Amino acid sequence: MGLYSKKSERIDTENAFKIGPQIRSIEEQGKKVIKCNLGEPDFPVPEFIKEEVKRQLDLDNTHYCDPQGIPSLRKAIAKHLSETRGIQATADRVVVFPGAKPPIGLCQQTYCDPGDEVIYPSPGFPIYESFINYVGAKPIPVHLKEEKNFTLSDEEIGSAITQKTKMIFLNFPSNPTGGAASPEQLQNIALVMREKCSEEVRVFSDEVYEDILFDGNKHHSIISYAGMEKITVLVSGVSKSFSWTGGRIGWALFPTIEEAEIFKNLNINYFSCIPPYNQEGARIALESPLRHDAIYNMVEAFQARRDLVVSGLNTIKGIRCQKPKGAFYVFPNISGVCENLGVMDAFQSLPPNVRQRTSPSTLFQMFLLFEYQVATMDRKSFGRIGSEHLHYLRVSIATDTESLKKGLNRIATASLDREGFRCFIERGEHLF
Repeated sequence: MGLYSKKSERIDTENAFKIGPQIRSIEEQGKKVIKCNLGEPDFPVPEFIKEEVKRQLDLDNTHYCDPQGIPSLRKAIAKHLSETRGIQATADRVVVFPGAKPPIGLCQQTYCDPGDEVIYPSPGFPIYESFINYVGAKPIPVHLKEEKNFTLSDEEIGSAITQKTKMIFLNFPSNPTGGAASPEQLQNIALVMREKCSEEVRVFSDEVYEDILFDGNKHHSIISYAGMEKITVLVSGVSKSFSWTGGRIGWALFPTIEEAEIFKNLNINYFSCIPPYNQEGARIALESPLRHDAIYNMVEAFQARRDLVVSGLNTIKGIRCQKPKGAFYVFPNISGVCENLGVMDAFQSLPPNVRQRTSPSTLFQMFLLFEYQVATMDRKSFGRIGSEHLHYLRVSIATDTESLKKGLNRIATASLDREGFRCFIERGEHLF
């Protein structure tokens, strides 16, 4: 009998957290790292939210509360979703979680048996794929294509659906690509799902970037289309829209009251409840008229940064980068840089046990971090299955403009430093 369960060996991690200690080790040497790896806005939490949290603390609102979420917040969420999605959301179908991440694993745990198939976008948020393996389901990645602006078509979804399909993950706007679906695309996807999926299939619509869209684009949700409310779990939260990642307030609207009760019970078992003072802050975030200016100002800044970074990356030989429609990432193709620097050959020369733990884009990511002090994320951090020959980086624009300019200059220099890359590989350190 071993110490760890076999299941524990199947779960992966989120490299956005793994890279933190590497950055700290570099900064302890007195070097400044340009942090283009962060998946959180670099803006402060709006003052009106902070004031409400402080007020709730002064009221001693610090005790156990409803494990499903305090009624005032669930009512505000239901109202927000009804008005923005054109549906009839009710508070008794809403469950509040410590962030928008827990529903990913809890839904797979609840809806999927071993052998059930889970369809998800790749590249996509890494926990989608990680938890599929953990619960013993079968991962069915649908690879988002650069030439299609990293969105999904009804044909791609339809060809992936089988009689074993149990869950389908959608994420618009997307992490890591910033892709967003048009109303026409979502309508066609909804038609295919209604045609091919039974009512026991659940569509997990991750909409946590719902407010971060550029160029006048508006958010659209799969749940808004005919027949989809009865099979869709809609998930969002305050982390991105209000730059409040540490508040850990997320929520899900479930198709039925019975399902919400099941997830309430899971909350009881895992978390007991979510801090009520933060929940009241989230309520204010949804209800206050000040929310619009706070979101608008942040999105305007992100759009200016996006334009700067996309333009700068596209001037670098060997890099091409599309202009994302939302979120706060860009997702450049670095195949040319990998060829120019000899990354492909270096990867093939590595011992098999090292090759299994890295990739060409990982090698360039690590080269950027340890030799040029620019922190980014590699392609395989957002879905490993079938990504072996795909060479991209995720570059977060959630950092200040001057830092982004310095980062672009460093990336441009690194992309030409063939000798520096050769020496980096020869040292054999930090290859994954």
